[in-house]
Formats: sequence, C-alpha cells, structure tokens
Amino acid sequence: MKQKTEKNADLEQIKSDLGEHPTVLICAFEGLKVEEDFHLRNQVREAGGYYRVIQNRLAKLASKGTAFEEPLSNLRGMTSMACAGEDPLTLVKTLVAYAKDHPSFQFKSGVVEGRVLDVDALNQLATLPGKEAIQAKILFLINAPAQQLVSVINAPGRDLAIVIDQGVKEEKFSA
Repeated sequence: MKQKTEKNADLEQIKSDLGEHPTVLICAFEGLKVEEDFHLRNQVREAGGYYRVIQNRLAKLASKGTAFEEPLSNLRGMTSMACAGEDPLTLVKTLVAYAKDHPSFQFKSGVVEGRVLDVDALNQLATLPGKEAIQAKILFLINAPAQQLVSVINAPGRDLAIVIDQGVKEEKFSA
C-alpha cells in the first residue's frame, strides 16, 4: 500500500496534468498484457501525448472545480488517462485505432479542449481529417482564386500565341 506522501505526490501530479493539458482521455485497460501496455505507451508518446495509470479516488479529488470533474467523478475499475500535447486529434486517432485492435482497452470518457465527450463522440472525432490535411485544404482554398485570376489574365496572350503559331505552320503569313 502506498504511503501518504506518495499518494499526495500522485494527487499533485494528477492536478498538474489536468492543469497543463486541456485534452485528457480517460480509459480502462483491464486485461492488457504488459507488452501491450508498453506498445500503447510508445504509441501515445509518438502521438505527442502522455499516458499514466491513475487511482480513481485521487483523480476525483484532483478534478474538483475543473472541467474534468464530471468525467472523473464516478470512475470504477482500473483507470488510466492520456493527455494530449499540441494536437489532440492525433492522440484521439491513435487511441481509437489501438482500441479497435485491443478490445480490453476501452474509453470511459474524455475532455477535449475543455469539452466533455462520451465514447461515441470520441469515435466520431477520430474520423476527422488530421491537422495537416485540414491545413492543406485551407491553403488550396486560399490559393484557388489567385490561380484562376492568373489563368484569366494569361488567356488572351496564350490564345494570340496559339493563333500566330497556327498561322505560321499553315504559312498564312507568307508574302
């Protein structure tokens, strides 16, 4: 059993994690093998996140007065939390993909950018395109009118060049 000082340190660490990360996913991992847990932790790290096992009672205490209070108030069983770094969507996609391959890993709930989400909402969020894909679409939409304008401006000169080229080939300009 953990000593009181260790529990206080865990409580402070959970408070710190909740304060630093606006996106936290609460998960159940009962039945995961050690190697599967190791693989999960590596995937979360690669997604720019942070993963830790938490005690339900300490999580409830740490979340008092925060946006995390509702999802952390009635936890049962073995619980873990994954905190997102800069890109919460990448972490959500990583965990949803992992949960599909490992049925013993499940979502309990989550808070994404301050909004409490249930399991269905997290699964829907995972179907969204990634940050890079959205940025590429926005850049395309911003660039498209400029490309069309250049095409319209160049059209008369291009058409004149085509007509002159055809006239030269058919020898219509010979004296």
